[in-house]
Amino acid sequence: MQIVENKALLLRLRNPKQVTTVIPKSKELSGNRVLVNWGLDEAKILKNLNIKAPSPIVGKYDWPGKYKPYQHQIDTAAFLTMHRKAFCFNEQGTGKTASAIWASDFLMREGRIRRVLIVCPLSIMDIAWRADLFTVAMHRSVAIAHGKHKREILNSGADYTIINFNGVEILQDDIAAGGFDLIIVDEATGYKNPRTARWKALNAVVKPDTWLWLMTGTPAAQSPLDAYGLAKLINPNAVPRFFGAFRDQVMTKITPFKWAPRPDATDTVYRVLQPAIRFTKEECLDLPERVYVKREVEMTKQQNKYYKELRNKLVLQAAGEEVTAKNAAISMNKLLQIASGAVYTDTKEVLEFDISTRYNVLKEVIEESSKKVLVFVPFKHVIDLLMNKLKADGVTAEMIRGDVSATTRTDIFNRFQKSADPKVLVIQPQSAAHGVTLTAADTVVWWAPTSSLETYAQANDRIHRSGQTSKCTVVQLQGSHVERHLYSLLDKRIDVHSKIVELYKEILA
Repeated sequence: MQIVENKALLLRLRNPKQVTTVIPKSKELSGNRVLVNWGLDEAKILKNLNIKAPSPIVGKYDWPGKYKPYQHQIDTAAFLTMHRKAFCFNEQGTGKTASAIWASDFLMREGRIRRVLIVCPLSIMDIAWRADLFTVAMHRSVAIAHGKHKREILNSGADYTIINFNGVEILQDDIAAGGFDLIIVDEATGYKNPRTARWKALNAVVKPDTWLWLMTGTPAAQSPLDAYGLAKLINPNAVPRFFGAFRDQVMTKITPFKWAPRPDATDTVYRVLQPAIRFTKEECLDLPERVYVKREVEMTKQQNKYYKELRNKLVLQAAGEEVTAKNAAISMNKLLQIASGAVYTDTKEVLEFDISTRYNVLKEVIEESSKKVLVFVPFKHVIDLLMNKLKADGVTAEMIRGDVSATTRTDIFNRFQKSADPKVLVIQPQSAAHGVTLTAADTVVWWAPTSSLETYAQANDRIHRSGQTSKCTVVQLQGSHVERHLYSLLDKRIDVHSKIVELYKEILA
């Protein structure tokens, strides 16, 4: 196959008539050659004839934005433009949001779609999707339908509208009437259960001619049954009408209350979750060795109340006396504690906060990770809160902090590296930042930032060292001004302690 001036495809076929009779914009030439117009419709027809033809996005698109796409992103975007309904199973950290933006922007330019609805968790609406849209498709209008005026925002006519999962249920009728030709669902495992109101709302707004792309790095990580709800959205004819029949296809009943996957369950899941594209981080040879990702986390009303009270108190104190580095560090640590989930009072008591919002975002990251995960938590009491939640949810986890003996640490590290469990290791950064190899994980999550650049860099290097076979992802959870400022310094490799007073004044400004 030859591409001619980015306008036509020159094919050599045994039977040229199989193409010329079904593609009007084609011409038979001598020597069994056929010249075919290179458009989306023609490429799709050739694909249906089992003739490999690239999407015209490959040659006709200028790939706008601040950064050039990696090859796997080009391949992913090309795949999406060729499928009205499809899965993207690229692993976390491979840049699949940018791929979907480029693909959708190309479809807009071609006049195939007018508006795009992006459905995703609250934590990545702004910090991932809006940020990527401003970077990749700055010529398009973007709106986030969240808060008191989400209905008006949804109906504002923006090219791209971002909404969270619950928003689809609330604004179902407005979405159905909103002229959205393409719906992109990120972290689509949130729609694995077709019996939920969330699934039913999405299914109701997806029409036969609606473009729908479901994106997740782990489509059926917990159970083969997770594939059922996803398949019914993209490829409903591939699964039985009723859930029980699908369960019988992929599971074997052991006891009245226990089921186990059938030996061929993986093959069945693969078959029903089509059409799909997947790139692992190992396959993305052009990716940087380490990718940094931010996740926005809303503080609870209680946290916001205490955070504001403490900040206002610190503003008054700073106005009346000289701020020393020691006082600044202590005060910032208090603000970090509140945002993290537990603050130590002046009387050495512990005031606990509801950490469910931050924890839910952490769970999203864990579920999207194909390999194991390290979670760095600076504060001892928060580690206890987090471990209780992980164990209650059935997530195998161990913890490392200052009061864990050297013998126990060695045992935990060995099991983490060599055994299937634990999946998650919760670590106080100062307790395992140096010298330990934990390459069974390829994802690091910072529950809250540390104030030490050395500790931060060394902790991230626990997974990024000899023996690591995957590209690594570092996820930063942030929900307060002090966290955002600290991460900003750490990302720029600026020693926090050298800027502690200046940073403190910025936070209080």
